[in-house]
Amino acid sequence: MTDTTVVMVAKEAIKLSLVLSAPLLLTALVVGLAISIFQAVTQIQEMTLTFVPKILAMVLVLFFSLPWLLKKLVTYTENLILSIPGIVK
Repeated sequence: MTDTTVVMVAKEAIKLSLVLSAPLLLTALVVGLAISIFQAVTQIQEMTLTFVPKILAMVLVLFFSLPWLLKKLVTYTENLILSIPGIVK
């Protein structure tokens, strides 16, 4: 196994982790921004107000995007396992 192969596998793994985490992170960002704007407009400064909507939105996004996330993860794993003979030699 060469250095180039290790770097390539690590690069693909990092790229996949970014792609898989993007829907949840973007959801948390958008909901957090909306809650912050709401708090600024209404001057309600309740710390727990941000957590419940974020959690509910992230669970909803996870529920709808889970098949896509699993498909991406299974495809990556299959490709990695199939490439083992080429990597090891």
